[in-house]
Amino acid sequence: MRFFFLLLVFGFSKAIAQNHPDSILPIRGLAIAAPPSQGVDSFVTFIKNELIPRKLNTLILRVDFNYQYTSHPELRDKNALSKEEVKKMVNACKAGGIRIIPQINLLGHQSWAETIYNLLRVYPQFDETPHIKMPEKYKWPNEDGLYCKSYCPLHPDVHKIVFALVDEICDVFETDAFHAGMDEVFYIGDDKCPRCKGKDKARLFADEVSKIRNHLFVKDRELWIWGDRLLDGNATGLGMWEASTNGTHPAVDMIPGDVVICDWHYERPDKTAVYFSMKGLRVVTCPWRNPGHAVTQLHDIVNFRKQSTRKMRDNFHGVVQTVWSGTTPFLRGYYNDTKDAAGGENTAWHTFKALFAEVEKL
Repeated sequence: MRFFFLLLVFGFSKAIAQNHPDSILPIRGLAIAAPPSQGVDSFVTFIKNELIPRKLNTLILRVDFNYQYTSHPELRDKNALSKEEVKKMVNACKAGGIRIIPQINLLGHQSWAETIYNLLRVYPQFDETPHIKMPEKYKWPNEDGLYCKSYCPLHPDVHKIVFALVDEICDVFETDAFHAGMDEVFYIGDDKCPRCKGKDKARLFADEVSKIRNHLFVKDRELWIWGDRLLDGNATGLGMWEASTNGTHPAVDMIPGDVVICDWHYERPDKTAVYFSMKGLRVVTCPWRNPGHAVTQLHDIVNFRKQSTRKMRDNFHGVVQTVWSGTTPFLRGYYNDTKDAAGGENTAWHTFKALFAEVEKL
């Protein structure tokens, strides 16, 4: 009798484990800009009332220079987040079992439109392409192929600065993971860079990933990056935005195998998560503002887990909804149920609602 009781308990426990959200979808997350100082309390309320009840367990916060760094105060944004404000978010996430992963854009995205961001503004010597001047009025396409500036990964002083920021932001967020961005890197290995010219762009990219990963590894922290530079834009037809057409894609075979890849596709629910899993990399699928695509991407990742070998199954890590606006407009749209320009629901907030309603059904 005792044997049958134990067998029943074991079977019941196994069934619960197989239906636990972490078993079906290990990562259930949101990637969004860190709120402005005056928006922290509203965002904490959103965490408590919206993220935790939906069983999200990951929050990627794009911090960049929106923190009152003490290691390099010259790089702070105006009205940046204080330590006390960060702790409000940390404590809310701790209470709800949410892992915070702060992000600072490394390598690329050191400018936007006509604006040079803090790192290259304060330390212009780090610029990979100093000969390309910022326009008075930005437009794309342009003769210089300027989308966003990059720092030179081989400059001897750049990592001392950026790693100080990385360490400080990881410490204040009490985290075991860091997101380095590294998407849409168009400027790398420039022919006019005295350090990078003539070097293999895939190797330059992979070495930068490895350098950041190795720095984090010493403190038992995990590296996350966007995956577009590791995809061949020509062979796949994905083009220069969601993949690479400047030779960085072979880096997928050169980076450490414990880097987590955020695989974003917004125009179609492309199946490149399979490619990353076959390379032995853990991958998270990242939708944006199309609810139908997001639901398809969710079911894809769940089915990939069901239909793969045990080794590959664990590489399909989950889904992270991306938001490419500030926190304040996202929350406004979310609570006001704001429609898109065509009067429809192709918005980040409608996608969030649709995606996690579907997750709940699982």
